[in-house]
Formats: sequence, C-alpha cells, structure tokens
Amino acid sequence: MSGHNVWTHKGTFLLAAVGSAVGLGNLWRFPYLTGENGGGAFILIYALTIFAVGIPIFIAETMLGRTSRQSPIMGMRHLTKTHKTSRAWESIGWLGAAAAFLILSFYSVIAGWALHYTWLMLTGSLVGADATTISAGFVALLASPGLMTLYHTLFIAFSALIVGLGIHKGIESGLRIMMPALFAILIVVLIYGVINGDVGAAANFLFTFNIADLSLEGWLQAMGQSFFTLSLGMGAIMAYGAYMSSEASLTRTAIAVAFVDTAIAMVAGLAIFSLVFGAGLETDQGPGLMFVTLPLAFADMPFGALVGGVFFILVLGAAISSSISLIEPVAAFLVERFDMTRPQAVTIMVVAAWAMGLLTVVSFNVWAEGTIFHALFERSAFEFIELLTNIFMPLGGLMIALFAGWALTQSEVMKELGTNITWFKTWRLLVRFVGPAAVSFVFLRTIPQVEGYVVPTLGALLIVGVFALSQRLRKSA
Repeated sequence: MSGHNVWTHKGTFLLAAVGSAVGLGNLWRFPYLTGENGGGAFILIYALTIFAVGIPIFIAETMLGRTSRQSPIMGMRHLTKTHKTSRAWESIGWLGAAAAFLILSFYSVIAGWALHYTWLMLTGSLVGADATTISAGFVALLASPGLMTLYHTLFIAFSALIVGLGIHKGIESGLRIMMPALFAILIVVLIYGVINGDVGAAANFLFTFNIADLSLEGWLQAMGQSFFTLSLGMGAIMAYGAYMSSEASLTRTAIAVAFVDTAIAMVAGLAIFSLVFGAGLETDQGPGLMFVTLPLAFADMPFGALVGGVFFILVLGAAISSSISLIEPVAAFLVERFDMTRPQAVTIMVVAAWAMGLLTVVSFNVWAEGTIFHALFERSAFEFIELLTNIFMPLGGLMIALFAGWALTQSEVMKELGTNITWFKTWRLLVRFVGPAAVSFVFLRTIPQVEGYVVPTLGALLIVGVFALSQRLRKSA
C-alpha cells in the first residue's frame, strides 16, 4: 500500500509541493495581477493572506495526509473512523480527487500549447515575425482540434510516464532533476531580460506601492491567489503529505513552499515584463501574454529563438511538475482501494482525464458556441469545467480547515507540529475561524456570473453549513 512509502529525502516534499504550486499561473497570472492591482500593495495583501489562510490550511492538509499515510479518499475514510466523526467528511477526499481530475483534463490541453511554441521557437519559425503573423498563428492553433489533441496527448502521456514509474523512481527522481533545472532556466531568462529588455519598467510595474490601485476586487484576487497558488483543496498536498517524513517540520516546510512559490512568481514577472516592456508591448493580454506577446518580444531580440525555446521548456517543466501532482491523488486511491498496480491505476486516471480534456479542445473551435453548456450555463465546456474546479477547491479547503481545526485532538496536532503551545494556539485560531471565513469569501467570488438571489442564498447556506459542521466537530474534538 502506498501509505508505506516515504520520500527518500526530507527535502523531497518541499520540491514536490513547490512543483505542484508552481505552474502556468505563476508564470503570467500572478505577475499580471500584481502589476494591475497596486504592485507592492497587492503583494502585501497576498502575503498577509498567505500567512493567515494559505499556510495554516497547507499545514492542515499536509497533516491529514501524514497522519493517515494514505491517499486523500482512503485517508479521510480512515480519519473519520478513528475520530468518530460523520462519514460525510470523506467528501474532502472525493472533492480533492474530483478537482485534480478536472484540472488535469484542461491543464494538459493548455500546457500542450507550450509544446507547440517550444517547437516554433527552437526551429526559428517565428524569427522576425510581426504581431499579425504571431496572433494569426495562435488563432490557427486554437482552431485546430487535431493539433491540440496531439499536444494534449503527448503532454499527458509524458506526465503519466513519470507517475507510473512510482514514488521514488518516477516522481521523486523526476522532481530532483526537474525543479533545479527550472530554477536555473528562470535565472537565465531573467538575465536575458535584464540585458535585452527594460528591467526598470518591469520593477516599477510590479513593485511600486500604490494602494489607490488596489480595489475591493484586487483584495479578493489577492486572497484567491494566495489560496489557489499553494494547490490547496485538490488532494495533491494531502497525497504528497502521506509520503512526508515524520521528522520534517510542517510549519517550516509550509513557510518555505509559500516563500519559494512567491519568489518564483516574482522572478518570472521581472523576466517576462522586462521583455514585454523592452519590446514596447502591452501587458494586459491574459493567456495571450504568454502565447502572443512573449513570442513577439522574442522574435526581434538577439538569440530570441533560442532563449524563447528555453523559456517554453521552462513553461513545460512547470506544467509537468503540476500535472504529476494532479495524477497522484486518484492513482494512489486506485492502488489502495482496488489493489491495482501503479501503471494500471495511472493509465485509468490519465485515459479518463485525456477523454475529458477533449471537451476543452473542442471548446476553442467546433464547440465554441451553440452547445448545451452555452444554453444552460452561458459558457463553454472548458469554462464550465473550470468553474466546477473553482468551486470544488475552496469547498475542499474549507472542509480541510474545519476538520483539522475541530476534529484532530490537541495532542496529535502538537505531535505533528512539533512546536510550542503559542504557535499551536495561533494555528488553531487561524484554521478554525480566519481560514474558513476567508475561503468562504473566495468560494463565493468564484460564482460571480450566477444571477440574482442565488448568491445570497448560497452565502447564507454556506455560513449555516460551516457553523453546523464546526459545532458537530467540536463535540467530537
């Protein structure tokens, strides 16, 4: 059973958690949000929320994994029995597994775009290309379901190969090579951006402390980013925590993961926006920033094709380190529950996610409009799947905080934290009250398109539900 496995080295969980946290969003979304929402002011709110919400729930999720030594689903089944709580708390594991499965399905498709651009860059196809050519190329990629399916298949198959090799030979060995290589590539791209771009403008865009630019929406985005960036509520951290050494410090590891994750996002932002400003291009391009604006910046710079190719290898590596963490929670469950071999479990998970990913592929072309998803939810299949994950993750994180805060006893938490009573009390206060309140905020923000009375109703139900669950757990704590 996978519960018997422990990472060979104490630092592997740190690499694994950082690998899970660092993904496509770090390389463009976080820097862009920072620049558009007051720079340093946004980072301050983000950092405060990371400390008050992200780190305590990260510790809680890791603790549940390490305490159970099983996959999220089987682990929660075990913990509900040993702590004599309602079996409804098993839904924490199921929510995480469902979120991981759905995210992998569309993440693989979008990561596949990086394969396309790695090839275009390294072959010199975009050297000297103008904005019209590069924009048309991106549109053509989205319009080609066959090409997108090919890249989707290659990406998810490679991710499956790593996880299929096992905890030590696959995930651990892969991360120990991949993560240092990614850090090295990021530094190379930053140096290139400093030499050939406008690092002063990039630093001004990211770090100027302008509180006036930080709206209420910006506050909410900072809070949401601090939760989502740590991969909370999707089973990955719980699954990796099951392999974590009992001697490793949960608190120090959580702080280190949050710091490294944020530092990588900031360095990536400096590198990317140095190139963007150096080329005189616009910053507010969303996904197009990576797949249209950056290729355009590389097109006219010295050695741009080579460095651009290396950059998209970085993007691929970051995406793969995240995707393997999405495969693991479900694969580990299948191994434990049905006594499958790891290759069998990974194959089932990945084939199902690949098939689900085809919905995302066609959302950009043949099913771009006029589908049942548009009729019922006013969004594409891809946007609907993404909405589901944006509901499952905060809901899972909320329940993780409540379960760890109320159901786990003081003695077992103190044993896991290995710390003094002051930090224990602080953590428990944050994870019982502050975290759930903030995550509820994030949860409700994920459904802004839901009309009229539905949002207040959901809000009221959520508050009542949280209170009822906490009271029920309090009695058994």
